[in-house]
Amino acid sequence: MSSDTAAAHTSVSTHILDTSVGRPAEGVALTLSVRSGSDGAWTAHGASKTDADGRCKDLPALPGGTTHVRLDFETEAYFSTPQAEEQQDAPALRDSGAFFPEVAITFAVKPGEHYHVPLLLNPFGYSVYRGS
Repeated sequence: MSSDTAAAHTSVSTHILDTSVGRPAEGVALTLSVRSGSDGAWTAHGASKTDADGRCKDLPALPGGTTHVRLDFETEAYFSTPQAEEQQDAPALRDSGAFFPEVAITFAVKPGEHYHVPLLLNPFGYSVYRGS
């Protein structure tokens, strides 16, 4: 299999859990960017919004030659929007906006693999990891 064919099968998925309420974060916009090489220029490759389960199921496969991926999450808009009624039991500080108005996650990829990168989010912090 050529590297271009293998790279076509390289994929990324993500989901967001709002740990301040213990529920998925719905409606968070994100952009997927790619580059080839550590000093390559970033190129926007896809965009999406999280669904009711906090997941993005429509991110495109990565182009051949991709070595690095960046996911840019627009968190400020999410924390500025009134949350669903069942999430209103969160602390009052939650409604003061986000300390991190955006979250950018950059990671290296290898051809032919799938990368699931969850974001655990709250108004004053976040954590990421390579999931399965």
